[in-house]
Amino acid sequence: MYLSKKHYVQKWNHQPKNEQFDVAVKKGDDDYNFINPEKVKYIEEEIGYWRKANHIHKWFVENVQDGIDECQESHVGIGDLKSLLCLCKEVLENRDKASSLLPTQCGFFFGDTQYDEYYFGSIEHTVRILESILNDVSEDGYLPYEVYYSSSW
Repeated sequence: MYLSKKHYVQKWNHQPKNEQFDVAVKKGDDDYNFINPEKVKYIEEEIGYWRKANHIHKWFVENVQDGIDECQESHVGIGDLKSLLCLCKEVLENRDKASSLLPTQCGFFFGDTQYDEYYFGSIEHTVRILESILNDVSEDGYLPYEVYYSSSW
C-alpha cells in the first residue's frame, strides 16, 4: 500500500525562466539517453508505505476509491488526508472505539484483523505520514504536488 506524490515539472516556453524545472536523467555519471528530460511531465516520489494495514486500505477504498478495490491508483485530496488524520487520532485517543471508527478487513493478503499493538502501530505510522504531507500545505490551502493512493496484492 503506497501514497505517492507527483510533482508536475513539464517545461513550457511561455513560463518565466524562474518557474521552469530542469530535469536531468543520469545513470551513473552519464546522461541516460532513453529518457528525454524535455518530455518528462511528472516526478513521482513514494511518501507513504504500509504492509498489511487492512484498516487503512479499507478506508481508502471506501473514501477515495468509491468502493472499487482493483489496485488502481487514486487521487487523494487534502480533505481526504485531513479526514483520515483526524480519524486516526481519534482512534488513538479512544482505542476501545477502534472497531467502529476504523475497522479491520479480512482477506487473503490483508493480514491480521486483531486490534492489537500492530494495529495501533500502523495508526501511529499513518499519523506521521499524513502530518508530514499536510505540513506542505501552503497558506492558501494547496499542496505543491498531487497525492495518490495505490495498492498491490
